[in-house]
Amino acid sequence: MSSRPKSPTKQGKIVAQLVVRPAPLDRRRAILQAGSLRLPAAIGRSGRTSRKREGDGATPIATMPLRFVYHRGDRMRVVATGLPLKRVQEKMLWCDASGHPSYNRPVTAPFRASHETLMRQDRLYDVCVVMDWNLQKRKRGCGSAIFFHIAHPDYAPTEGCVAISPRDMQRLLPHLGRATRLRVL
Repeated sequence: MSSRPKSPTKQGKIVAQLVVRPAPLDRRRAILQAGSLRLPAAIGRSGRTSRKREGDGATPIATMPLRFVYHRGDRMRVVATGLPLKRVQEKMLWCDASGHPSYNRPVTAPFRASHETLMRQDRLYDVCVVMDWNLQKRKRGCGSAIFFHIAHPDYAPTEGCVAISPRDMQRLLPHLGRATRLRVL
């Protein structure tokens, strides 16, 4: 009997949907399901919400397409994936200033308005999947920088994102593609 963990699907097959369910006893934790695979995950410090607002610390209850992957090639080897890859550069930022014209968009330094730095000192954005939350039909103040990224080792809550371990992210990446949706229940 093998002790190797099961893959979410047959090698190379794209997972249509990742499902994020709240974990029992802690609203800031979740279980991410990919096929028959279940993985621990961190979600927003305020749990989940169907009325997402900028800065509320909640993960939106929604079904979000996966758009592309930012990765730190200097820190983590990224396996092949069906999503477009963008290597993080030092000047890459993400605008989270709801009154700015570039709200919830990638921007480059120098940038004076409020923003997320993509080349972080911690390892959270070593692999960072951009989900389509408030991107295509953008509304000011309805939340920005909602990503699927690496969790803190203790699965500390996020600011509204979904986060899993680096090992689990490496296992999932080959099975993610443009048709994959992440659904938070």
